[in-house]
Amino acid sequence: MSLRAARNDFETHKKIHESALLQFFGVDGFDVYNPSIPFESGAHRYLFGRLERRNEWSNSVTRLFRHRGGDDWELVQGPYFWPLEDPFVARIGDELVLGGTHVLFSQAKLQTYYCYFYRGRTSDQLRYFTTGPDYMKDIRLLALPDGKIAVFSRHRNEEIIRQYGCESQIGFTVIDSLDELNANVIEAAPFVDGFFDRGEWGGCNQAYWLDTGLIGLVGHKCYNTKVESSETIMTYVNVAWVFDPGSRKLLSETVIGTRNCYPKYPAKGPSLVDCAFTSGIAVRNDGLVDLYSGLGDTAAGRITIDNPFSASGSIAGNNFKSLERQI
Repeated sequence: MSLRAARNDFETHKKIHESALLQFFGVDGFDVYNPSIPFESGAHRYLFGRLERRNEWSNSVTRLFRHRGGDDWELVQGPYFWPLEDPFVARIGDELVLGGTHVLFSQAKLQTYYCYFYRGRTSDQLRYFTTGPDYMKDIRLLALPDGKIAVFSRHRNEEIIRQYGCESQIGFTVIDSLDELNANVIEAAPFVDGFFDRGEWGGCNQAYWLDTGLIGLVGHKCYNTKVESSETIMTYVNVAWVFDPGSRKLLSETVIGTRNCYPKYPAKGPSLVDCAFTSGIAVRNDGLVDLYSGLGDTAAGRITIDNPFSASGSIAGNNFKSLERQI
């Protein structure tokens, strides 16, 4: 089934238990969007958010926010700035890893972009340690039960379009430690078939180890639509995949959210009115999950949904649940 068809089917049968916008305090004049998933450190809960003025593009910084209760988050004062777009987190052993996209300009023109990675025991001890390949976003990490690390890459270029018809491909490899993470290893990760159909693109946003030995992936899939005004609408959809690392095969794909599931909020531009850029899920005590997402490059939202991995195993091991407990 194409993403368009799967999205239409989801809109007909969707079940959303809660829907809310995240509110950010201490950031007057800036939008906060495309955040990381929440995590706990000591007695507090935090997330990283991307800050940018509404009338600016590719002029972002990532900041740290502390949970105030409900869907309210307050800026943490102090020297907590990272030159990143679209931050994400992972727990690898006893370390927190922060990553995100760093954009490089030359004479006001885009030259390249790549992922920066930071590591440390807590959010105030993060130190830069490696960089991903040129022109690659959406690299994600997952600690495995044997101490190794799963690495998911995201290639997007003209050669991908010519060879596969889709606009991007996701690769998968395993390394022994964070010390091995570098651009060459990520670039060489072999592709996994089946993520994208013709004309589609996307990437992984968060990975979860399941107690069945499978990996749950929450990510985004996208396609373009031309409308009468000649504007191109870029549709970003929240999706979940189940991946078998042994056979390197995708076992399932499910649409779990769309822009229509979240409260309305102005988009940064006409092309982004249907954009829900996935952050990840947080498991609740009632068995449901909270799905976090950026919205239209101006806001962030949360919806409560059924656990998309319930038929494939329980979220276990050193992933988001241990991230909440141990940081």
